[in-house]
Amino acid sequence: MADTILVPLELPDPEPLSPVLIEDLASLSVVVLGHYDLPEQTPASSAREQFGEAARATLDEVADAFSDAGASVRTRLVFGKDRAAAIRQIAAEEDCAAELDPAPTAGIARILVPLPDVAEFDRLPTFIRILAEDSTQQITLFHVVEGDESRDRGEAVVSETRERLVADGFDSDAVDTLIVEGDEHDEEILGVAADYDAVVMYEPESRLGDRVFGSLADRIADETGDPVILVNRDY
Repeated sequence: MADTILVPLELPDPEPLSPVLIEDLASLSVVVLGHYDLPEQTPASSAREQFGEAARATLDEVADAFSDAGASVRTRLVFGKDRAAAIRQIAAEEDCAAELDPAPTAGIARILVPLPDVAEFDRLPTFIRILAEDSTQQITLFHVVEGDESRDRGEAVVSETRERLVADGFDSDAVDTLIVEGDEHDEEILGVAADYDAVVMYEPESRLGDRVFGSLADRIADETGDPVILVNRDY
């Protein structure tokens, strides 16, 4: 569904979520996924029998925090060795539109939204509208012009998306645009993201370098301290 976000936790000792971030995500439907990483040769059934009760208690504690903030919450618990596969599976089963890559934050009043160079996309603006209706004061639509793309094309991408958000009810003064030209797409986003509270973007395609350097979302969260929300691609 367009308003459902997956919040993955790595058990048994998940990184704590900021109470402010929980509050800011309360307008969404939340699926809290607890993934309990298993050593090789450890059967999931044995681990569930041994650690299941404690894992469930940890998961319920996080879910209760979201529920207390007003969110609609459901939980899933997975014992396994492949966290990425578990996230993909549960996101598909729960029909999640987005996934949270958390980081400490004092709130998400200012959001950076990197936009792709495509003719049409729908899910990202829709999700932003639902996410930002209560807590966000400023949205910057950002685009990196690179390769053979013209600046006019980049300006069209951000202006058309801005017009849609304003038409959906955002204050025109709260939605601005930023375009840069450069050959290092990820570095441009990283540099700008440091000035914002959170980044909401389409899930980037996996690349070989992700195993060495981490995904772009992980790098943003690690290097800037900003939480990142990855929206499933619809283009």
